[in-house]
Amino acid sequence: MRSPHAFRNGESPSSRDHTHFHSTIVAQKLRRFNSLILLLRLASFSFSLASAVFMLTNSRGSGSPHWYDFDAFRFVFVANAIVALYSVFEMGTCVWEFSRETTLWPEAFQVWFDFGHDQVFSYLLLSAGSAAAALARTMRGGDTCTANKAFCLQSDVAIGLGFAAFLFLAFSSCFSGFRVACFLITGSRFHLYS
Repeated sequence: MRSPHAFRNGESPSSRDHTHFHSTIVAQKLRRFNSLILLLRLASFSFSLASAVFMLTNSRGSGSPHWYDFDAFRFVFVANAIVALYSVFEMGTCVWEFSRETTLWPEAFQVWFDFGHDQVFSYLLLSAGSAAAALARTMRGGDTCTANKAFCLQSDVAIGLGFAAFLFLAFSSCFSGFRVACFLITGSRFHLYS
């Protein structure tokens, strides 16, 4: 873990103040920033879980199609279930950071872990939603949706919820990217140090 007091660019010990001071305004900004990230992760969890549940319960009987008969719908279910689990883990790390005022893992690992996984899972949700939307559009043009409107409607709802989860995870990824940039520039995940 790199200290925010590490000497960089030829600084000498006398050229840097050794005290680490946070004003109450800086502390409030950090709490607000962390609260926003936690809120985005909670929204991502909620929408991805709802999407997975809607897709999982999308079966209407023996004569109706089942979601697991279509690869794209299975992809939507699995992708949203993975993102829901990841979001729960990340919400836990946010709560840990609130309560302990430190990251779960070393800071360098934590910022890259968050950013990398936010990126990967955002694209996973986007690709699953795109594949399922194309399948749903094809199904609407055929006999499947005329005979089973409820199946198609519930599939559309699950796909839409997955896209909403993608949006919240993408916004979270932007904040994770901001933390990475701050870490690379200042040696800390926050730019607000005094």
